[in-house]
Amino acid sequence: MKKCLFIYLVFCAASCSKKTTPSPPPPDGSFMITSIKVNESTPDRNNDFFNVNLNPVIKISFTAPVDHSSLASNISLVKTGGAGIPVNISYLNKDSVVEIQPSSTLQHLSKYIFTLSKGLQSNQQVSLTVDNPINLITEIDTTDKFQRVSDSALLDIVQKQTFKYFWDFGHPVSGMARERNTSGDIVTTGGTGFGVMSIIAAVNRNFISRSEGFARIDTIVNFLKNKCTRYHGAFSHWINGATGATVPFSAKDNGADLVETSFLMQGLLCARQYFNSSGTNETTLRNNINDLWNGVEWNWFRNGGQNVLYWHWSPDYNFDMNMQIKGWNEAMVVYVLAASSNTDSIPKAVYDDGWASNGGMKNGTSYYGVQLPLGPEYGGPLFFSHYSFLGINPDDLSDTYANYFTQNTAQSLINYNYCIANPNHFNGYSENNWGLTASDDNLTNYSAHSPTNDDGVITPTAAISSLPYTPVQSMNALRFFYYKLGDKLFKDYGFVDAFNLSDVWFADSFLAIDQGPEMVMIENYRSGLLWNLLMSCPEIKRGMTRLGFQSPNL
Repeated sequence: MKKCLFIYLVFCAASCSKKTTPSPPPPDGSFMITSIKVNESTPDRNNDFFNVNLNPVIKISFTAPVDHSSLASNISLVKTGGAGIPVNISYLNKDSVVEIQPSSTLQHLSKYIFTLSKGLQSNQQVSLTVDNPINLITEIDTTDKFQRVSDSALLDIVQKQTFKYFWDFGHPVSGMARERNTSGDIVTTGGTGFGVMSIIAAVNRNFISRSEGFARIDTIVNFLKNKCTRYHGAFSHWINGATGATVPFSAKDNGADLVETSFLMQGLLCARQYFNSSGTNETTLRNNINDLWNGVEWNWFRNGGQNVLYWHWSPDYNFDMNMQIKGWNEAMVVYVLAASSNTDSIPKAVYDDGWASNGGMKNGTSYYGVQLPLGPEYGGPLFFSHYSFLGINPDDLSDTYANYFTQNTAQSLINYNYCIANPNHFNGYSENNWGLTASDDNLTNYSAHSPTNDDGVITPTAAISSLPYTPVQSMNALRFFYYKLGDKLFKDYGFVDAFNLSDVWFADSFLAIDQGPEMVMIENYRSGLLWNLLMSCPEIKRGMTRLGFQSPNL
């Protein structure tokens, strides 16, 4: 958020009731601040004071008595993006301590900047050495913003509102999911796969009828089959939702994106299993989905037969992006689908040597008392535990490398415990306000937030999509997001993408890849619907068994 450049100053000054003998200046003649406290507390983080009440007392101690006449014009209290706040001033300790208090009540969850500028002088006419701005972040209004309902009803509300992103905001021509709420004609392949799964969940919840859900998915499938360019069977990351033309995601990313294609196929296979009637329309839909599914040339993406899959291929730049798909991250589903292909399946060695690096993706370290089987230090962003597992059921799923429910639960708990520990002292982190994953960001535009990449941004999808793994902790977070921050956080398409209470910033954005996991993982938590659908595919059972997975669902 941009800070106000022009400050309107309004002050009410009160002079001392007793005449005192001025204290001498310090020996070196300088005039400095020795401490700033708010309600007798020191800063929570750098120059930030968090959870400040609405009538704070700001106490500033100086090395010498303050010149009263210079004070009023050299202090300011300004609400970010707003006007100056009138204050009352009092003097203590022979005028070397000044107390400032707003003359009116501040607003909840707002950022105020208090500044002492260099024009301030001591009674010996020595100027302050430096400007001294501090930030005051006021306390949250803890009253409920929405009426209390049962947890089941609350999940209905959140699912129904989140689903609107894919239903009301789906592209009018293709039906595909727009990348974000400002994307215009740009639709996203992976986000569309999440959207297809969301539509199935919406039918299951009676938010829309089966025929309505079928019609939208049929539109999407026909557009993908007849309008979009495929690159050895794979789709690009971004597509023009009106024409089907590839939209480059980056300079050399203008062709196939195998990870995005896998997220799409995960959703389409769920739709194939769901729309299972013998009627002509649903039979045609299934056949069209099979054409797309069977058309992916998985082995092409081994880049000359290597035992690893590559993320990108371009008709102009070949494999120049040179990004191997190696674990542990969000892309396990790529290898599961590649092994499950009816037409071009990969051998197990590609999974072991490529994805798992023959055990190189193992971790085994404990963080905050929780042992992490796989992945980077502290687990990485939480979407690692979400994207592949929208359809793959991790419950009691294991292979040579890990038990995947244990893995995903461990990552979620480490993320949760990290936010409670809050080693960087960000505002508002707690057992009810947690969750670090990739999202929009007020400081860097977009970032893959994690315990090792934390700048104070909480992303609602992180905790909410972890409901199957941490049901108590995630439900507590969901209640906090909805009831306590709801008027700022819960909008037209569900929860906004992210927020930062240290800067009192709330995104105005919604992203398909964040809204989709919320909708789908809530449904998996409640009914297991999408897990049951994907795991019912005979080729998925065959492929996962080929890779060495074991599960009651196979």
